[in-house]
Amino acid sequence: MHEFKHGELKSGPDGKGGKVRSRRQAIAIALKEAGTSKYESEAENKKNLARTERKEAHGETYQQEQEGKSHVGSRGRRESSSAMGGRDATKKTARGRKSARARTRSGPKKDALYRRAKAQSIPGRSKMTKRQLENVLQ
Repeated sequence: MHEFKHGELKSGPDGKGGKVRSRRQAIAIALKEAGTSKYESEAENKKNLARTERKEAHGETYQQEQEGKSHVGSRGRRESSSAMGGRDATKKTARGRKSARARTRSGPKKDALYRRAKAQSIPGRSKMTKRQLENVLQ
């Protein structure tokens, strides 16, 4: 429906049927892509849903392309990162690595480390990160 409202929904194979103008046709296409059409068999619905999920995982939906959430990977295939709902992305994004590190990091807080560094009169302590303070205090 999102694509229909923006005038981007196309019918037929590879969108060669032209723009969809009818709201009812847009709903029929959405139901078919979701694998819940009452006019298709159970097997056909399952196949259509799998195709849609594959498109989303590879970043091939129109919306993902417009929002820049898909890119061509090193193997020449379109892919989207796991942060964007894609399952084919094997590497975590930089943001994902950073948040994972933050979740696993334990120990004293930065202000406690800073107080210890202050007690030991370590120069440059105010500009140090938590990791740098940890290394200096070891």
